[in-house]
Amino acid sequence: MHKKLLRSILLVISMFAVSGCGIIDMIYLPPAEDTAQEVFEAANDAMSEKNYVRAVELYNKLRDTYPFSPYTVDAELSLADAYFLDEEYELAAETYKDFESLHPRHEAIPYVLYQTGMSLMKQFRSIDRATTELKEAYDYFDRLRQTFPDSPYSKSAEEHMRTCRQLMAEHELYIADVFWHMKKYGPAWHRYEYIMKNFKDVPEVADHAKEKSLAAYHNYREAQSQEVREKREGSWKRWFTWL
Repeated sequence: MHKKLLRSILLVISMFAVSGCGIIDMIYLPPAEDTAQEVFEAANDAMSEKNYVRAVELYNKLRDTYPFSPYTVDAELSLADAYFLDEEYELAAETYKDFESLHPRHEAIPYVLYQTGMSLMKQFRSIDRATTELKEAYDYFDRLRQTFPDSPYSKSAEEHMRTCRQLMAEHELYIADVFWHMKKYGPAWHRYEYIMKNFKDVPEVADHAKEKSLAAYHNYREAQSQEVREKREGSWKRWFTWL
């Protein structure tokens, strides 16, 4: 009788110990990490829901936690897309550039070149701002056109190249017009001349610059003549004052 009771007590203690270990594990042990596939799928779900901030977080987690996973390369490209769709164009451009540097032979490189150009072009805000990003965007579109002429992105890249040139020409014209309105006809004339020589592929802007160049040159020469006359008159006035 006593032996049966002792066995029952020991069994209860054992069961409690086992369940106690489980409880302890649940309290103190960290939860199991998601697999690379689970993180990738969760990031893709966030993308489909247009939750780009969450997608960026998850793609970065996958890249940092599982750098050698077969999902990581796709995650790196998707990360750039998430930045682009979230209109974080500067981050998108840098991430696309990083992808090209890390995977120069990847089959998606034509797309990456195109998206890099788009990310750079979309950083341009107005013609009164610098055109550094536009010039770089033009170069990326040109690389795509020359390196992958049969790419489905090539034709669109050519159209964007024309847009970049149009905006660059309008920027130069804006600066020339600022000089004109400030009556600094010399700098205005030189800027109009620069547009005529360097933006022949944007004929409407080049033709307008030609007309303004002639007028600016005329006003510049007239201002110089006026300055010479004023100097002469000043000399005569000083001479008579001395007499």
